Amino acid sequence: MDDGELGDAVGRARRGDEAAFGIVYREVHPMLLGYLRGLIGDEADDIASETWHSVVRDLRGFRGDGQAFRSWAATIARHRALDHLRRVSVRPRTTPLDDRTDEPAAPQGTEGLALENLSTEHALSLIAELPRDQAEAVLLRVVLGLNGPMAARVLGKQPGAVRTASHRGLKRLSERLSGAEEK
Repeated sequence: MDDGELGDAVGRARRGDEAAFGIVYREVHPMLLGYLRGLIGDEADDIASETWHSVVRDLRGFRGDGQAFRSWAATIARHRALDHLRRVSVRPRTTPLDDRTDEPAAPQGTEGLALENLSTEHALSLIAELPRDQAEAVLLRVVLGLNGPMAARVLGKQPGAVRTASHRGLKRLSERLSGAEEK
């Protein structure tokens, strides 16, 4: 979906069109979730939920097109993620729950989806190993599809700094991937 179509759907959602909000959610949520996974890992679903709660609450006051909406949602997500990281750093860590629950058998034809999810997880884990400024720039530019000025606004930096961080991050990823292929 291009930014014009997303902007139209956002406009309709602002006026209370629930179906339009569903379109906006389905378009933006996967990218937003990928961005959050790159920032905070396994707890991204919870932070995404908090993000969408804020989006719904404040949507009527939003003004802008599809690209501006992506940027606005990413800014909210980033603030929620940073709040989460601050909370986690001051509270004691608990041990993870035991993952011994039996899962129902997956229906046929999900092999492709599983491989896609594995490659997405692998890509996000590689991005998470980058320095924070590079990781965030790559996530905003590539995963969320924001342009330089919009990503800069989310991060509170100059567009040139974001483009440079994104370029350096992508270069590091490329070097890591080409090094892994040689082995």
